[in-house]
Amino acid sequence: MTSKTLLTGPLLRYAGDPFRAPWQEVIGIDTDGAVLLQDGHIASLGTRAALIAAHPQAKHVRYSDSHLICPGFVDAHVHYPQTAIIASWGKRLIDWLNDYTFPEEMRLSDPAYAARIAARYLDLTLAHGTTTLASYCTIHPHSVDALFDAAATRGQRIVAGKTCMDRNAPEGLRDTAQSAYDDSKALIDRWHGRGRATYAITPRFSPTSTPEQLAALGALWRAYPDCLMQTHLSEQTDEIAWVEDLHPQARDYLDTYETQGLIGERAVFGHAIHLKPREIDRIAESGAALVHCPTSNTFIGSGLFDMAGLTRRTIPVGLATDTGGGSSFSMLRTMAAAYEIGQLRGTPLHAAQLIWLATAGSARSLHLQDRIGSLQPGNEADLTVLDLASTPAIAQRAAMAEDIWESLFATIMMGDDRAIADVWVGGQQWHQPD
Repeated sequence: MTSKTLLTGPLLRYAGDPFRAPWQEVIGIDTDGAVLLQDGHIASLGTRAALIAAHPQAKHVRYSDSHLICPGFVDAHVHYPQTAIIASWGKRLIDWLNDYTFPEEMRLSDPAYAARIAARYLDLTLAHGTTTLASYCTIHPHSVDALFDAAATRGQRIVAGKTCMDRNAPEGLRDTAQSAYDDSKALIDRWHGRGRATYAITPRFSPTSTPEQLAALGALWRAYPDCLMQTHLSEQTDEIAWVEDLHPQARDYLDTYETQGLIGERAVFGHAIHLKPREIDRIAESGAALVHCPTSNTFIGSGLFDMAGLTRRTIPVGLATDTGGGSSFSMLRTMAAAYEIGQLRGTPLHAAQLIWLATAGSARSLHLQDRIGSLQPGNEADLTVLDLASTPAIAQRAAMAEDIWESLFATIMMGDDRAIADVWVGGQQWHQPD
């Protein structure tokens, strides 16, 4: 007999995009909800009484009124190799790369170390309720294998790719246009579509890839158009000036990718803070997605992402921690930072919009919206259960809340891994390793 698990308690439901319609019309919480998990998928949703009556043999996991059953968090832009150097002291982007990132990525030339960091990273993020992520690896193909292997062991959905760099990086962290193509192709053939794995063709950014390498990766993407393509765009003003010096013929930063075939519906650009009008127009026209990395953008002083302006253009936007330029593994902390940046821009986000960005919005940016990111029958059974009274400080605020949205907002602003009551990955309850 197929095993069934029934989760009951307050349930977060989506019926649309809260940036295209009033959030009250498209997001709701069923306070007497239930979700049935079967064969790694969501089999049914309904009321507690109805599903208990319909599935009396199901294993029943009851959550209290102070919990919220949510889709698993989806972190749309991370660098798992930077796990050990998260929260390194204050540098601008280019200095940060040279002083912290590149030396640490050199350490992942050791396959055993890469495997340890991959396992450590996934366990840390699962403890914070993140069930899917999109990661840059290093130039070493085995760093990609390590992450996909570790995710498969945990049953996780994962997006990842070998980072490609053939200039402006230390010896030992540079490949070539040809080896980037060949190594990435071999990894696509080995991993893309295997289990819950998606491959992302991954030039780090224009300053570390020659036009020849970008062209080779554009050709690879044309050969494998169902892969994603992830890279960085317009994170800091001095980075943009560097791109202008390296590519004097380009119309703008985006053009350095566009001329090499690296823009399209399945492109995912991280940061995108200082965009020019032509770039915004072209991104909107192409269907490419952007990923907001608020803790990173404040931690290394990059700037304030224009969530309101870009979503008005119907550009898909996801949310990400950007480990390790970001300062936390927590998507709750990332939502809080997104709220704070919205406040600084005069466009604060509601709790419903914030949690949508961390789940359905990020899933859509990765073209996984038909599999994860929302509690819908047929979707994969990745869920995170929040405790909305996880600490004395949060509990006393929740006691004063007029509705569950106020309680959720307090957890977003003050919560951490203690607010993660449970994590379900592919229908299986995840437990913190000893």
